[in-house]
Amino acid sequence: MNRALTTALLSVGLAQLAKVPLAYQQTGRLDWSNLLRTGGMPSSHSAGVAALASYVALKRGVTSIHFATASMLGLIVMFDAMGIRRQAGIIATEVNDLGDTVALMAEKDPSLGHEKREKQLEERLGHIPQEVLGGALMGTFIGAGSFLLEKPARKRKLFIPWFD
Repeated sequence: MNRALTTALLSVGLAQLAKVPLAYQQTGRLDWSNLLRTGGMPSSHSAGVAALASYVALKRGVTSIHFATASMLGLIVMFDAMGIRRQAGIIATEVNDLGDTVALMAEKDPSLGHEKREKQLEERLGHIPQEVLGGALMGTFIGAGSFLLEKPARKRKLFIPWFD
């Protein structure tokens, strides 16, 4: 079993699960669809890459190529969540609003002939910095906890003298 991967996936799952009560606290509605949605607090992507990086840092050391790789992956994912994915969500909001405006105009002037779409674009795609930070902190603690709870590896005795 790959403990680093398991730790990262566990962190993603726990972050997604945490979105349900946190959204309930804000809206007063228990919405289980938050388990599968992107965006929101905490960022599960950030939690996953932070858990991976912190576990690898403790397991292999911060000078290892493994930690460097996990850290760079993490920075790219977090930057993307706050940048490109967030901007795509903002654009989706504008497109949805524009569709509503054109539909209202078409009601006043039937010659415009606009059909309103049944399904709107998903607006909650990216994250604000606080959501990324929340996910990163959660992931860091989960990664460190996974390392601390790991049973020490037993030294395997090889029966070939020059490999001992």
